[in-house]
Amino acid sequence: MSEIGKKIRIERLMNRESRNMVIIPMDHGISDGPIEGLINITDTVNKVAEGGANAVLMQKGMVRYGHRGYGHDIGLVVHISASSVLSPDPNAKVQVCTVEEVIKMGADAVSMHINIGSNTEADQLEKLGIISRDCTEWGMPLLAMMYPRGKKITNPHDPVNVAHAARIGAELGADVVKTVYTGDPDSFRDVVKGCPVPVVIAGGPKTSSDRELLEMIDGAMEAGARGAAIGRNVFQHRDPVRLTRAICEIVHHRRPVEEALEQLKLESPEKKVKKQKSSPK
Repeated sequence: MSEIGKKIRIERLMNRESRNMVIIPMDHGISDGPIEGLINITDTVNKVAEGGANAVLMQKGMVRYGHRGYGHDIGLVVHISASSVLSPDPNAKVQVCTVEEVIKMGADAVSMHINIGSNTEADQLEKLGIISRDCTEWGMPLLAMMYPRGKKITNPHDPVNVAHAARIGAELGADVVKTVYTGDPDSFRDVVKGCPVPVVIAGGPKTSSDRELLEMIDGAMEAGARGAAIGRNVFQHRDPVRLTRAICEIVHHRRPVEEALEQLKLESPEKKVKKQKSSPK
């Protein structure tokens, strides 16, 4: 029965036609504090849901504030790893939640962050193996965030290291792997080929322009990625609704970047409503 449970839940994170995923991580409150875009998490969830995101990802304490009970439905991934930038070693991720807790919250998947090459890699891998076992037992999809990070990692985007990190996630039972983009479709294609489960790309630091972000996503999709998990580039954008919609155009409909950029020129429904309310009768 756990196998059908995983299948049902993971479909809630996907577009049923494209079978791809647009996930908006909002777990940055632990690592970076109450940053712009996450102060009112309910409002941000509403905006990305309106834009067509398939799921949001957050820490367990934010689930009650992210649940709206209205508007577009959206999947929920609960992140169970944590560390802060104030730590002596921010790469040392620890487990802060269990699969059983996540199930009780009504979530559709569990997410865990692993830094390959960090000083605590061994402990993190051990925990990933245990969580993978628990997810299989309960029929809960597991998204593994697999990043090459540590003293020996001089280039976190090196294709060999990224492919290795992604493969480790699959080797230990992840159903979806999130990792960094290597910079071009050719090298990222090797990452995808070496990972037998769906790969989605991370958004990383704030990009310099909308075009840069969309071209990165387009390149990953060209290489065979199954979607994107974009956090601060979306929730700190001037218009998260329209940017989410533009990302969906690329991920789900494989529209060219130029066409996706057109979404950012359109007026969002939210702004239209505000104008209608303020217009004289």
